[in-house]
Amino acid sequence: MTKILVIGSAGQIGSELTLNLRELYGDDNVIAGIITSKPPEILSETGPWEIVDILDRQMIVSAVKSHRVDTIVNMAAILSATGEGNPMLAWDVNMNGLINVLEVAREFKMKQVLVPSSIAVFGPATPVNHTPQETVLNPTTIYGVTKVAGELLGDYYVKRYGLDVRGLRYPGIISHKTLPGGGTTDYAVAIYYEAVKNRKYTCFVNEETRLPMMYMPDCLKATIELMQADFKTLGHHCNFNVGAMSFTAGELALSVKKHMPDFEINYKPDERQKIADSWPDSVDDTAAREEWGWKHEYDLDNMTRDMLKAISEKHEKGLI
Repeated sequence: MTKILVIGSAGQIGSELTLNLRELYGDDNVIAGIITSKPPEILSETGPWEIVDILDRQMIVSAVKSHRVDTIVNMAAILSATGEGNPMLAWDVNMNGLINVLEVAREFKMKQVLVPSSIAVFGPATPVNHTPQETVLNPTTIYGVTKVAGELLGDYYVKRYGLDVRGLRYPGIISHKTLPGGGTTDYAVAIYYEAVKNRKYTCFVNEETRLPMMYMPDCLKATIELMQADFKTLGHHCNFNVGAMSFTAGELALSVKKHMPDFEINYKPDERQKIADSWPDSVDDTAAREEWGWKHEYDLDNMTRDMLKAISEKHEKGLI
């Protein structure tokens, strides 16, 4: 029986992924790794959890031994905008934490390790449109630097130790359930919340900023499908491009206005604009589609409809 430890279970993706994995593998077989002693109730009430600081190797070992873990999903990370405010913390969590995970997985002969990457691996020298799977990686953020190094390190463990390490380059992820935490694409979530609550929003990137994006249901689908793919079919391991949709901040606002004609948006770019400008407009995910059958389901308007409905229900209940 598969036993999965999700480190970083309280994060935007980790929280929803933990619940999805529990539905698939059983509540008792997916352990939520939380850095604090007060996990979200939705995680603590639906399955086991452990305090796991990714920088403390013994904490990881303890959780692995206690629950006989054979698979680790590492969702712990310091994201792009937050990382620029504290580069050394980003390096510590994103790199030293990853090494802890990989070494524990190697020591205990794990079945699999999933280590997500990001479009932050790309940079100004990368082709902007339909960014290739194999291309120049010259990131301008410490987050991007750690993700490039993480991809290489994961591939090294595959080749050197035969450890099954997998990863996919997430685009901007949009969800109505859990707010993002310090990413450059956070505006794509905030716009929906502010539209519902205040009918107006000041965006921190300009109207023409175009980035690859993905709705959370597709993000979870991609992650789980990669985890379940036959290792023998994979020509790549830790660096799969995954695409879904691509739109500008202005196009996102127009999608919102279709449902809320009185919605107003202003643009006031800040330091995150430079980060966004260094990332691609769209990615070529042919490798993911051919090697493990990736196929997205949501487009911009379908996502907007779903997001506004869910957030409006929260607002009516006084939850936001």
